[in-house]
Amino acid sequence: MSLDELRELLERHVRPDSTTAIDDVRICKTDHATPPESATSGTVLAVIAQGGKRLALGDRVYEYGAGQYLVASVDLPVTGHSTDAAPGYPALGFGMTLEPAAIAELLLQAGPEDLPPSPGTAHPGIAVSEAPEELLDAIVRLLRLLDRPRDRKALVPLVKREILWRLMTGEQGDAVRQLGLADSSLTHIRRAVRWIRENYTRPFRVEELAQISGMSVSAFHRNFQTVTAMTPIQFQKHIRLQAARLLLANHPHDITGVGHRVGYDNPSQFSREYRRQFGAPPSLDAVRMRDGSDTAVALP
Repeated sequence: MSLDELRELLERHVRPDSTTAIDDVRICKTDHATPPESATSGTVLAVIAQGGKRLALGDRVYEYGAGQYLVASVDLPVTGHSTDAAPGYPALGFGMTLEPAAIAELLLQAGPEDLPPSPGTAHPGIAVSEAPEELLDAIVRLLRLLDRPRDRKALVPLVKREILWRLMTGEQGDAVRQLGLADSSLTHIRRAVRWIRENYTRPFRVEELAQISGMSVSAFHRNFQTVTAMTPIQFQKHIRLQAARLLLANHPHDITGVGHRVGYDNPSQFSREYRRQFGAPPSLDAVRMRDGSDTAVALP
């Protein structure tokens, strides 16, 4: 069974920093259930070989376990944690970054008859499905190359292409294919997401983001909420608060200054929204991070 070999390969090759000798491939392991923690998803394929994870995006909750995969087609602010892990039974996961350029190249090489028809509508930025045997088999063959350094340069690109192809023709194929299309609804929303990330301290009008996305205001609202499970203002707030948390790790005694740097003019509002997001006021959370009692969630 591919899943059995996948567990063995992940256990054997995991590193403390989750990286591997193959670019854009990560292995994650944890031997205990973790508390919910905020992070960003990246654009990624994540497969669970053992244990389970739970992610929250806005008001949506995604749970996935052994033999299931998650696709994040937009870099989104999520809250996640391991739900099924214990000493002797660690949660084990595989992650691979999804590159739009590689997907676009495969789309150019495929004929119209090779791919399912696409409705072209926006999809949620995160989706979970059962992993077909063909996908698990390709991932296992990719991980086997960690034991074969001489073969990696020639074979890793080929196996990565196969993994992408299995995704593009699978249950979440339309969302994955939209990553490689310059004029898809997903690509237009990703443009707005990128603008908010790069300008999160600035106020904006929704009309401005709709123009950046090349959509009408009503279409932009509808598609943005479909993809991100948030309004643009809620999305900006999540990005601001995550940026504030990173700043507080280095400036734990400058809470007002940190709030101002991420775009909050009102210290009370900053503290209130920070506590709602992270479960503790900024001052207490800064101490918790300094003491090393909080860790970031990672995909898978």
